[in-house]
Amino acid sequence: MTTEPDAAAPSGLLERLIDFSIRQRGLVILGALGIAALGVLSFGRLPIDAVPDITNVQVQINTSISALSPVEVERQITFPLETAMSGLPGVEQVRSLSRYGLSQITVIFKDGTDIYLARQLVNERLQEAKENLPPGLGQPVMGPIATGLGEIFLWSVEADSNATRPDGQPWNESDLRTLQDWVVKPQIRTVPGVTEVNSIGGYERQLHINPDPDRLIAHGLSFRDVFDAVSANNANAGAGYIEHREESYLIRTTGRVETLDDLRNIVIGTTDGIPVRIRDVAEVVEGRELRTGAATHMGKEAVVGTAIMLVGENGRTVARRVADKLEVVNKSLPPGVRAVTLYDRTDLVDATLETVKKNLLEGALLVIAILFFMLGNLRAALIVALTIPLSMLFSITGMVQNKISGNLMSLGAIDFGIIVDGAVVMTENIVRRLAERQTHLNRPLTKPERLAEAFASSREVARPTLFGVGIIMIVYLPILTLTGIEGKMFRPMAEVVLLALGGALLFTFTFVPAALAMALGGRVSEGENVVLRASRAAYRRTLGWSLAHRAPVLLGALLLLIGSAILATRLGSEFVPQLQEGSLAVQAIRIPSTSLSTSVAMQDQLERFLLEKFPDEIESIFARVGTAEIATDPMGPNIADTYVMLMPMKSWTKASSQSELAERIEEALTELPGQNYEVTQPIELRFNELISGVRSDLAVKVYGDELDVMEREANRIAAELNKIPGATGVKVEQVSGLPVLTIEVDRAAIARYGLNVVDVQAVIETALGGTSVGQVYEGDRRFDIVVRLPEARRRDLTPSGTCRYRFRPVRPLMR
Repeated sequence: MTTEPDAAAPSGLLERLIDFSIRQRGLVILGALGIAALGVLSFGRLPIDAVPDITNVQVQINTSISALSPVEVERQITFPLETAMSGLPGVEQVRSLSRYGLSQITVIFKDGTDIYLARQLVNERLQEAKENLPPGLGQPVMGPIATGLGEIFLWSVEADSNATRPDGQPWNESDLRTLQDWVVKPQIRTVPGVTEVNSIGGYERQLHINPDPDRLIAHGLSFRDVFDAVSANNANAGAGYIEHREESYLIRTTGRVETLDDLRNIVIGTTDGIPVRIRDVAEVVEGRELRTGAATHMGKEAVVGTAIMLVGENGRTVARRVADKLEVVNKSLPPGVRAVTLYDRTDLVDATLETVKKNLLEGALLVIAILFFMLGNLRAALIVALTIPLSMLFSITGMVQNKISGNLMSLGAIDFGIIVDGAVVMTENIVRRLAERQTHLNRPLTKPERLAEAFASSREVARPTLFGVGIIMIVYLPILTLTGIEGKMFRPMAEVVLLALGGALLFTFTFVPAALAMALGGRVSEGENVVLRASRAAYRRTLGWSLAHRAPVLLGALLLLIGSAILATRLGSEFVPQLQEGSLAVQAIRIPSTSLSTSVAMQDQLERFLLEKFPDEIESIFARVGTAEIATDPMGPNIADTYVMLMPMKSWTKASSQSELAERIEEALTELPGQNYEVTQPIELRFNELISGVRSDLAVKVYGDELDVMEREANRIAAELNKIPGATGVKVEQVSGLPVLTIEVDRAAIARYGLNVVDVQAVIETALGGTSVGQVYEGDRRFDIVVRLPEARRRDLTPSGTCRYRFRPVRPLMR
């Protein structure tokens, strides 16, 4: 007589779910397949990057001013703008930077603020604040809609050594910069996901009118006459339309300057009835801008472009689009000129994904092998193993819906052993009960018996399984409360783990019972190999001994806990796992007074030195010196970010790891005097900046009113830090001020000439810095026309603070 298994009606929600899954097993299997299909589709939309982006919600306001010193920039531009931004809804912090040529305001909003709302709020205040700014000193503009890790692709515009322009002349730095700004940049900006393209290096082409003060005085002319003449002879105009023979004719007059000869022949006045042209009093030549940044590549000056990714885009996808677009761009460049890729974030992302994929695959295979080994039933082990890809695809769908990127932190935290924990318990109990029942009846179970036994077995371990996995999930809940940088770094990890565990729990109570009830037909065996039998026997003996000697066991466990706690205090820690990015970042810091040209020369020397010292390790090297066109990373001309792109490690001869190579490079660079160096990696460098505001792992900031006292205390602190084991590269930032040549106006002297202070300042500004008086067009390209003294006359301003033409030319030059 056969005895039916316990088939009591399900009472709780969990039991009803299991009962439904077993009875509607076909529907449940189809649902699992649907979730898997959705996960596969979502994988194509999953944002992929190497590490999570920890940049806070911020809006930058940049104002380019070439006419003011840093002190005046702070007083007239930075302070009014910074004050205007205070009190905006959701603002946590407003910080600023003032230096020659640039005022930068950074407005930081609370986490969760929509970036477009933040920019709208800033723009509204910005329009109001512009009314309080001095006229003619530059227009404040907001920075690109990007994050601190938005620079995903860099390239250089280069010409072959034997390439020439259509006029037969070799390509120079101004030509390459023109191609970058007017050919390459507009095309790259059309790539979906690119919010801005930044340029640095070379020279922006300008047309310079270099007046001779003596000739101007001789003709009774002034700088103002030159300004007015160029403005009056460099414009197109419209005159409406006329009707003629039932047709309308639009009227336009052309008057724009198109060539250098057009500029030279502009009449600016008359002397004794004879017209005086610009060519009579000035030299008209193609000139160069007063730049604040430069770029180098392989020991030579270069023109470098940077693609900046839009917030929230997929870095890997956007970088690939830029790489594809660059191939199209190269077809539009003149013969012998090409855009060469310098840095592609795709390489790092692919390497990171390969590492994550390798670790996940090895972990999954190891777990599956252990499942086959431990469960002793091939079909049951296969069903448990299927919960791994199902849970992963479930979590990927959740990541896409919650805008969580796939990176080393989020995907690398997944533990397959934890994921299959509940499924193993459920499967093992079902297989064991079915095997025991089959042995008891000495025959295969019928379908109703198998289903009833599967339900009873699942119900038996349902609550322990739920509580076991639930406790693991609870461990991650405190991480969800993190905010700020910590939240951006670790919350995605906790969210992905919770998604994976939630999916595993769902499949444990639905897919696993349904699949087992469907697959375990016929004879069900629960094999136990020699290792398991030996392990069980050893465990029984150990358990028996432990119960018989409870006091020593408890004391030993306590001592082990105390010893582990002591060892934990000596355990090192990192905020972010250090990636092997396949490249190094060498930041060269020179004395603050270093000019841009000198800094470029020193950078060229540095690059040639590294290429000579490490020919088997370094594939290419390039650098950005000073501040680029868009000041996303404002630096002085004395600072250079050097990117060292490495060859595959198998070809290295002077180091066996990237960290060892970094140490060797830093040691070798001590042979180059006059510079300090910080050797990190590109993303690591940006992380240090975003986290601490400095480009190092640890920074100590000293505040006070006396610069000499702060410098003395900083050196004392650095000496103490150098004594700490493991501390390397401890240095104090150079705080010596920039040399400033101040021209003090003698009010009594200018009063005798009937001049105002602004008249003198205007002459100095035009003569030395230059004044833009218009623009000239070549097709779609636009270039500035600048009036300034020739290079030889600008050198008349000596470091002693005197000017050769101090007052004699002032009055006639500014009548």
